[in-house]
Amino acid sequence: MAGNASFRHTNTALLSVSSVEAPRIVSSTDFDRRLGSTLKRLRFPPRLLERVAGVKHRRWWDAGTSFDDAALEAGAKALAEAGVEASEVGLLINTSVTRRNLEPSVAVKIHHGLGLPSSAMNFDLANACLGFVNGFILAANMIDSGQIRYAVIVNGEDAQAAQEATLARLERPETTREDFSREFATLTLGSGAAAAVLGPADEHPGGHRLVGGVMRAGTEHHELCVGGIDGMATDTKGLLDGGLQLVVDAWHEAHQEWDWTAMDRYVTHQVSNAYTEAIIRAIDLDPAKVPITFPHWGNVGPASLPMTLAAEAQSLAAGDRVLCMGVGSGLNTAMMEIAW
Repeated sequence: MAGNASFRHTNTALLSVSSVEAPRIVSSTDFDRRLGSTLKRLRFPPRLLERVAGVKHRRWWDAGTSFDDAALEAGAKALAEAGVEASEVGLLINTSVTRRNLEPSVAVKIHHGLGLPSSAMNFDLANACLGFVNGFILAANMIDSGQIRYAVIVNGEDAQAAQEATLARLERPETTREDFSREFATLTLGSGAAAAVLGPADEHPGGHRLVGGVMRAGTEHHELCVGGIDGMATDTKGLLDGGLQLVVDAWHEAHQEWDWTAMDRYVTHQVSNAYTEAIIRAIDLDPAKVPITFPHWGNVGPASLPMTLAAEAQSLAAGDRVLCMGVGSGLNTAMMEIAW
């Protein structure tokens, strides 16, 4: 299967998954109000963000709280819920897109803040919105091999700076409809944090076993969404079309090895109405089994999927089958099954 990687895990369980919501609620109405003159001049309809993307609110951190502080908080919460001591952790992976500096890694501050031992490997893993799932896979491989016993995966995102810079650009009188459309996706982002703890399944019979899954790359689309500190430039239609085709191809190829047509929950990366509805239709998912969080959190990057999984955890029962599905700019997709 050219371009498709299938993998299975043998002895890794998800012991906990936690999230931290940013406290400041920023509504799309607030953005509409600020961009009122631009929207009117360009003849865009009212409530554009809410109508087109389905995002009613997104969240920002309080002044003085940084994304890595939030990731650290999520990591400490996940360790406590898993009942794992910091001294037992052999690996920390930070998957945040947000970063303050090119070096050192974001992971080093979180490693220190969690009080992890010197023997615990730590690094950043960046793969756009797919990073957290990649972190799951890499950590599980190391647990399966016996190299480590416990891993912590963390993520913290802060959309405020990019959104404020984007709003300032879009307020300019020379802004065109093309400019607005290219930067629209930045306004759908949100801030939040998540963390998960993985460990050996044979030592934790109450854990949720990572079964395995597939990954697929469509890197011919690597220029469709390019982000930086000050915002993102996105070909929204191209990204939807390319991402949808990538997911459909991976889904049908995976069907030869996996039967994912009757899962109890499909936990997807949260982007927008259009993207979610397109995926549901394309691979014929039951909408009742696809939890939706983007209307109130926005697109929280790599934190979106684990935050949604954490929200669903209370309603999942032992024996439920959960499929985590994500797409990251570039493009890459991954689908990973968890036996709850």
